[in-house]
Amino acid sequence: MTDSEKPFKIAVPDASITLLQQKLALATFPDELDEAGWEYGAPLFDIRRLVARWKEGYDWRKHEALLNDELPQFTRDIDVEGFGTLNVHYVHKKSEVEDAIPLLFVHGWPGSFLEVRKILPLLVEASPEHPSFHVVALSLPGYGFSEAPKKKGFALAQFAELGNKLMLALGYNEYVTQGGDWGHMITRKIAQIYGHKHSKAMHSNLPLAVRPDPFHRPLFFLSYLFSSYSEAEKEGLKQTLHFLSKGRGYSAEHSTQPQTLGYSLADSPVGLLAWIYEKLVVWSDNYPWEDDEVLTWISIYWFSRAGPAASLRIYYEVDKATPDLFTTDQPTTIPLGYSYFPKEHIRFPKSWLKARNLVFQSEHESGGHFAAHEKPQELVADVRKMFGRGGPAFGVVPGKTGYA
Repeated sequence: MTDSEKPFKIAVPDASITLLQQKLALATFPDELDEAGWEYGAPLFDIRRLVARWKEGYDWRKHEALLNDELPQFTRDIDVEGFGTLNVHYVHKKSEVEDAIPLLFVHGWPGSFLEVRKILPLLVEASPEHPSFHVVALSLPGYGFSEAPKKKGFALAQFAELGNKLMLALGYNEYVTQGGDWGHMITRKIAQIYGHKHSKAMHSNLPLAVRPDPFHRPLFFLSYLFSSYSEAEKEGLKQTLHFLSKGRGYSAEHSTQPQTLGYSLADSPVGLLAWIYEKLVVWSDNYPWEDDEVLTWISIYWFSRAGPAASLRIYYEVDKATPDLFTTDQPTTIPLGYSYFPKEHIRFPKSWLKARNLVFQSEHESGGHFAAHEKPQELVADVRKMFGRGGPAFGVVPGKTGYA
């Protein structure tokens, strides 16, 4: 693979900003029932306020400059078998510590490379008290400023291939991973395909399990029948059932007719804002979202290279390629670590998550789905504990302890 890396700066064309302003000025809002609150979705009051700010007061150029200053960004061509070459955007920052641990961070939906922003300076920080990391944060194909696949069938194996090849191209033949949401599924697939040889350990903030089944996992099912759960675990199951019955409408649409929804998200910035803002609020744990913070998050989608519709297709492709993804066990064999945040929308009892390679667990009193953004200190502390001296995955990357 030839070295095609190029430094990258976000530079949205003036014409794109002008078009956004024109669309916002022409926005038509729906009606709303009295006292609807959040029961029916994103409240009209919130969306009107955010649109008004986006139209007058929000300065994209200011936030664009901040992102360019804070995040060292690059693009590179990566060949994916059967899909040709994709030009991929990523953040890459090395620690001052020569023997820092290479770490691949993978986001999900409705996230982006932006989710690495708060944890990046913490992960690369040099200290005799904790390990340091060389960090790569991939923009998934179809997200942010990465090129989107042109062919059908780009599923977990392809995302994993691309992530692994990116790390190898950067000179990281052996590395560890961190992710939540789709980042969990992709780094798990990396572990399954490239584990031991390249991917040495994975840490996730979306612990997933398969429900105990009397036919496929009889011993597990028997232990499930006689298990007693903590109050926190009971609350977690309650949250999970609520999400599965009331909170998965978006996923059903993404997984079945992503193109149909894509027209609305690509044409209407208000529609895109409402679609994602609802998740930012509902999936987080009373996080104090500031309006400009939300608008920067949404703007990454609006100004994305392929447009916001491209970000939906992962649901369709993965569901088609692996329809049993959430109903059959997906084991890995490399060291695995989990961080539990109480407002994650899917939470299983720890007994369901048992695995021979589960070497690290950490439970938190607050935090939701967007751990890297909501609880950066806590998430990084867990990663440091897992890979630091005395931790269960210390020295897992040969010659890269994370310490000077």
